[in-house]
Amino acid sequence: MAEDKGKEVTKLQELTYELKVGDAMTKKVVTVTPQTTMAEFREVMRTHRVSGTPVLEGGRLVGIVSIEDLIKALADGEINVTVGEKMVRDVKTLYCDEPLVHAVGQFARLRFGRFPVVDREGHLVGILTQGDIVRALLRELEIDYHAEEIHRYRASHIFEDIVADQTALVFGYHVIGNDFNLAGKASSSLKTTLNRLGIPPPVIRRVTVATYEAEMNVVIYTKGGEVVAEVQPDRIRIETVDNGPGIPDVELAMQPGYSTAPEWVREMGFGAGMGLVNIKACSDEMKLESTVGIGTHLEIIIYY
Repeated sequence: MAEDKGKEVTKLQELTYELKVGDAMTKKVVTVTPQTTMAEFREVMRTHRVSGTPVLEGGRLVGIVSIEDLIKALADGEINVTVGEKMVRDVKTLYCDEPLVHAVGQFARLRFGRFPVVDREGHLVGILTQGDIVRALLRELEIDYHAEEIHRYRASHIFEDIVADQTALVFGYHVIGNDFNLAGKASSSLKTTLNRLGIPPPVIRRVTVATYEAEMNVVIYTKGGEVVAEVQPDRIRIETVDNGPGIPDVELAMQPGYSTAPEWVREMGFGAGMGLVNIKACSDEMKLESTVGIGTHLEIIIYY
């Protein structure tokens, strides 16, 4: 079956799901204190060629100041006031271990020029700009291309070499619930396997995004489950099975933005309510069955 152009996922989109914010951020961060004057901040910008910096007090992130704040201070004749008087105090941050796709969404939604990046303990570990994202994606594109050229082997002809009326390769992956450090491992491993089997890249991208979203649902809402991929000569079938709490209203769960993720999960950058929507967008066929108190079974089919 020919690939549906409307379901195409680009290589760059795929990478934003695989890379973490920490892979793209600038680790060496120029900072100022609340006591720094705007005149001194202007010199910091000129010397380090930055357009904004986090503001730290006693090593703690208390604000962020940007070139826009400097321009306003100049216009108001307040170049000698302190950064503490002009900085933005309600700082939006990103976590270093959250997927880069979340950062892309935040840049698009909030229109910020930069985000401070913190670890799960709240310590400043870097800063992320849109330029950092572009450079990380370009770097990864080159690395990914050369790595697969080295590892690719004759498995791309495996279906031609096997004599059978019906052929399928099955790959299984365990998913641990609430373990965000390992979240995304199953989809990343499946992507590597499909690459080495010679599956067309556009198909792999759709599989990677759909599998990632399905895997994250298991991580967020259950104690764990399984991801099983069955590769046939003309299609890839992915199943996720868990023994979680189940979905009370499947139709409602399919609505964009609907989420039952707890607040602590949302604070980690997950549970935005777009998982099932994105899975459906990448799939040629999708079947979701769920029973409250028993668990959920999701089936995804992608043709190629």
